[in-house]
Amino acid sequence: MVNGMEQIAEAVLKLGADYAVELLDTSIVLNYRLARAIVAACCGAGLAVSGVVLQSLLRSALAEASLLGVLAGASTGAVLVPLASVGADHGGPDAIGCVVCIERRTKTPEEKMNRLSLISRTARTRRRSSLAVACMAAWLALDSAQSEENAVPALSEVQVVGRQQSGQYDAQEADGATRTDTPLLEVPQAVRVVARQLIDDLGAQRLDDVLDYVAGVSRQNSFGGMWDNVAMRGFVGHEDSGMSLLRNGMQSNRGFNAPRDTANVERFEFLKGTMGALYGNSEPGGTLNLITKQPLWRAAHSVEAYYGSYGSTRAALDTTGPLDGTPERPATMAYRLNVSVEDQNSFRDFVRVRRELFAPSFTWKLTPDTQLRYDGEFLRQRAPLDRGVITVNRQLGAVPITRFFGEPGDGDITMQNQAHQFFLDHAFSPDWSLRTGLQYKRNTMEGLESEAFPFPGGACGASVENLGRACRRQVDRNFFSNETTLQVDVTGRFRTGSVEHTLLVGAELDRFTLDQTMLTHPGGTRFAYGIDIYHPVYGGVPSVPLSVAAIDRYVSDRTAALYVQDQISLTPQWKLLLGVRHDRYRGAITERALDGMPITRQTPDATSPRIGLTWLATPRTSFYASAGESFRAQAQTTVSGAAIPPERGVAYETGMKWQRVDQQLGATVALFDIRKRHTAVPDEENEPYLVEVPGRVRNRGIEVEVAGRIAPGWRGALSYTYLDTDRTITQFARNSVSAFVTHEMLLARGGLIGLGGGFTHVGKRDADMDTTVHLPAYTVAKLTAYWNVDSHTRLSLDVDNLFDKTYYPSAYNRMWVMPGTSRRITVGMQYKF
Repeated sequence: MVNGMEQIAEAVLKLGADYAVELLDTSIVLNYRLARAIVAACCGAGLAVSGVVLQSLLRSALAEASLLGVLAGASTGAVLVPLASVGADHGGPDAIGCVVCIERRTKTPEEKMNRLSLISRTARTRRRSSLAVACMAAWLALDSAQSEENAVPALSEVQVVGRQQSGQYDAQEADGATRTDTPLLEVPQAVRVVARQLIDDLGAQRLDDVLDYVAGVSRQNSFGGMWDNVAMRGFVGHEDSGMSLLRNGMQSNRGFNAPRDTANVERFEFLKGTMGALYGNSEPGGTLNLITKQPLWRAAHSVEAYYGSYGSTRAALDTTGPLDGTPERPATMAYRLNVSVEDQNSFRDFVRVRRELFAPSFTWKLTPDTQLRYDGEFLRQRAPLDRGVITVNRQLGAVPITRFFGEPGDGDITMQNQAHQFFLDHAFSPDWSLRTGLQYKRNTMEGLESEAFPFPGGACGASVENLGRACRRQVDRNFFSNETTLQVDVTGRFRTGSVEHTLLVGAELDRFTLDQTMLTHPGGTRFAYGIDIYHPVYGGVPSVPLSVAAIDRYVSDRTAALYVQDQISLTPQWKLLLGVRHDRYRGAITERALDGMPITRQTPDATSPRIGLTWLATPRTSFYASAGESFRAQAQTTVSGAAIPPERGVAYETGMKWQRVDQQLGATVALFDIRKRHTAVPDEENEPYLVEVPGRVRNRGIEVEVAGRIAPGWRGALSYTYLDTDRTITQFARNSVSAFVTHEMLLARGGLIGLGGGFTHVGKRDADMDTTVHLPAYTVAKLTAYWNVDSHTRLSLDVDNLFDKTYYPSAYNRMWVMPGTSRRITVGMQYKF
């Protein structure tokens, strides 16, 4: 069988080489540099999977060779190949070619594995590019044979409630990508779905716990742990409202949202690139769509309990089932309830987080063609606002990562979030349907806190370096936001001659209000209220009352939008996507802290188009190209009260997708070029106002992702990102890579054992706007294990930061740098009934 695969690989190698020459000569890829990067990145992705596939083919070697080692070595190839291609523009090798060598002379599986090699050389561009495409072709040919050879039964998949096992890392569809049931292979953009199985294997309790394993995604300032802040492809959202985030396809990022809990999450959909044609107000780097757990029509229940480092505890309940029905009459109502309660102590002094989540959902089948669903969420978080550590002479490490520069006596900041979503789905016919969505969100944030702050000039200007004393301010926050959204979508399928269409027509109305009040004390008391950074003494209070309004703002805006999307199947192999959305935005900002300042009104209209083309080269391989625009209105003004024009972005993307024949392993390679105008950043001299960055900013990069079932009992996820950001944008590493692998084994006496591990590497980054503070590169490892004692009971172990590395994942300025969590061990028990 292996000899037959070698013959297939050789034939495909020749065809692939000829095709590469034709591809480059006919300028199908318009940009020469992009062409080199595409074939090199494809080669890297091919190596990453082919190494695992080959070992899977040689099953007799599995007992003696480490699959984890093969994946780690292959992932290194996936990283180095794109790097060398991009580096060609800076005096590095002009390109890199690769070929997987399998010699017929090898006689044993061990010899075959030892002869697996990566050959790199410098040669003419045409030849190297041909080899790169041929490498991918050989990968596909080998995988096809592997699918036939590996007719080994996989472990049965369990997907009910609680932590899962034997599930998938790869996904075939994402609700948010097109708002239609389109296979991801046909979607002309990179989409990474973090399935529930990966969430469980990682032991993720927050959205933040999965970010390191998604290409192109970076952690940003989390406002002292008060909310999520994620950047995609180097573009961040507003500092107070965070990134572009959807909840079941509806806007969910505005206001003050505590970090998202995973207890009621089914999956995270990372929609790369601009989504303005569907969702309007968003970032061009990408949008995150959070899909919640839905009621099931059979009874299932799970309880979980966890105990971890620093005395942290967590308990969770997941219960679902029908509410009516008999053996003779199917149920028409079902429920699901997710509850979690936690008390998390931290490696940081005086930092303790308490959270309660209550998330009910109900489904009613009103008629055979009509269904109504309610999805609710109530979340309360109480924790001190923790700004992290400060730098001395703009260098990290001068103070312990445990040191807290706030005031323990201030108590907690309390955040309360509630979201209510109603969805009415009606099918007019097998081809035409209607969905209506209504959402109401209400968020509050209030409490007292003290924070070190980089006040310019005066006694505070150099007090840290000269006196070892950080000036502080105490503030009292009272923030409130309220939002109501209505969506109506009509989806239909029809034909015009031989051409098939999937049409989406929709409208959206949104009403949002924001009320912010933050009081502090006069500037003359900042030094006296400071703290010794080396020998802190707590318990002080400001000498004067909090009488100065640092923020006193009211924002009210309304948005009305219409959008149309047509997915056109030109032929079985060629798919065209056309979309456009028009937003009519009407906003008013009242800066009450500025005496006599008139209301700042904004009335922009924005039209955001989108176009994408997909070529299904084989039933499991596609190539795509897309372009689109985005906009985002500003919720703040300059210090003079002037409005800032909406940010406008344009994104170009091209790439390749592959999916194994059993649809349980997939890979994506994407290249992107994104530009944005009217970018607004915090005004460091006039906090909390904004200032517009002149001109435009531009980010370019490459992403490689592989995820799915590698072999029977083996799951893996690999990601690599090369990001070339604009000089005005900080906190983004040029290179980052991650890998995670899990292996499950059935026990002789019943039950199941799983063992997994992975690592994350993030390169060096600038920490602040003037690029004088740098966050060093870091690599952290993770370990996970679980034992299914029987069909009901499961025990788990999760170890984060296995080697207890000191690292700094994010910062806001030189005095607000967030250290990463030290080694954390969590043991858990899950029981299903």
